[in-house]
This record gives sequence, structure tokens and C-alpha cells, in this order.
Amino acid sequence: MTIPLQDLAARLDDAVLNATAIRQLTTDVELTLEEAYAVQRAGVALRAERADCPVGVKLGFTSKAKAAQMGVSDVILGTLTESMQVEDGGTLDCARLIHPRIEPEVAFRLGRDVDPDDPASDPLIATTEVAPAVEVIDSRYRNFTFSLQDVVADNASAAGFALGPWRTLHEVRDDLANTAVVLEIDGHIAETGSTAAILGDPLRALAAVKRLARRHRLALPAGTIILAGAATAAAPLQAGSVIRATVAGLGQVTMRTDKRLG
Repeated sequence: MTIPLQDLAARLDDAVLNATAIRQLTTDVELTLEEAYAVQRAGVALRAERADCPVGVKLGFTSKAKAAQMGVSDVILGTLTESMQVEDGGTLDCARLIHPRIEPEVAFRLGRDVDPDDPASDPLIATTEVAPAVEVIDSRYRNFTFSLQDVVADNASAAGFALGPWRTLHEVRDDLANTAVVLEIDGHIAETGSTAAILGDPLRALAAVKRLARRHRLALPAGTIILAGAATAAAPLQAGSVIRATVAGLGQVTMRTDKRLG
């Protein structure tokens, strides 16, 4: 069965707009990984047409356990857009979500352009700031189940994020590799972990982002936010909650959810 990639992107975009789960794309069509990224790019373009423009990128499957669970040997890349960002202490609109989960992360910000095609363009040198973060993931597929191609097409399940205070990378760089991370929901500890779960060291995410951006034709301009990947397992996200993530030595970020769930 042949379905235009643009139509697959529109199917996922409708699921986002209507907060309605759909069947996995691969139940109807075979997709290569490159085709799945093409669907993702088409979906991001649909968002941009609504003035919901890219502000960053995110990595998925950065923990060995999650990668093994999915049977993959490499990380995946998704795009963050303006509407996904919630201010620190702000409220997430749950009505637009289907079955959201939340993860504590480390975020980076580029202080200059990175050219994915230029071997001399070093993302580590270009990165100037780092912050604690939380990411909301929300698969548009029924039962939160998918193949690798499905999740890539679905923009790596990207749905929302919040960032804590930025600090200079130079100030904390030596302390990022293995520091404690705690995720709290409504004052109770939901998950604990370490930044070491993020590729062994979250700084390794920067090189991975450049490599995947080159392969899948994504731009990395100055100001790009990079979510390095989850430091713990994802926790279910309920309406009417207060979420706090703490990264030792880096700080805290807080997000609230409103009382409606799509």
C-alpha cells in the first residue's frame, strides 16, 4: 500500500490538533527510517505554517535500557517548537494531550550557529549554556506503542518542555557527567536517577545531535535548545499536578498541569 509521506504527516498532525490517538502508521505502510524522518520534517513544516516555529531539538533513546527495549542501537532526533515551551513555573495545557508522560532532562543552548556539514563546527564549543529541564512526551499512537519508524515520524513523541534557569556551561561542565536527578510530582518523589543515564554523559548528546542533524537535514542555528535525553524513566502525567525536577549542582525547574486532560 502506497501512501504519500505528506498524507502521513497530515494524519499525525490531525492527531496532535484533535488530541486523538491513531493507529500506528506502519500498520498501513512500510516506512524506512529515512522516510520516517521525511514524515517528521513534513509535520514540522505544517506546524510552521501555523507560526509554530522550531526552537530546538530533542534526543530520544539515550538510555541503554530504553534503546535495548526498543531494539535500536542509535538515538533518534525530534524537533521542539514554540508552542511546546512552558515557562518555568508555568502551566501546561493538558487538553491538547492524549496520554502524556514526563521526564527530567538536561538542556543546552547554542551560542553560535553549528553547521552540521562542517567537520570543524564543534557543537561543544558552540554550546554556551545549560539548564535543568523537564520534557513532556505524548505518543499520538494508540496505547503509546510504536515501532522505531512510527516514533520517528511522530517527531520522537515531542509534546512539551520547560527549562529552569540557564547557567554558563563553563561553570558546571565538569559536574554534569554523573550527578543526581530527582523528579517530584505533587511533592512526592516519582523517579530518581543520574545524568550518567544520558549517553553516559549528557555532553555526548551534542555530538549526537550534530551527527543526526547532518544525516536528516536539520539546521542548528544560534539559540537552538537541545534536550539531551531522559535521566530517569518517564512518569505518567496527570491533570492538576505540580512537577519539579532537580539536577544536583544545576538547579530546579517546575511545571504545573491544568485540570483538563484531552
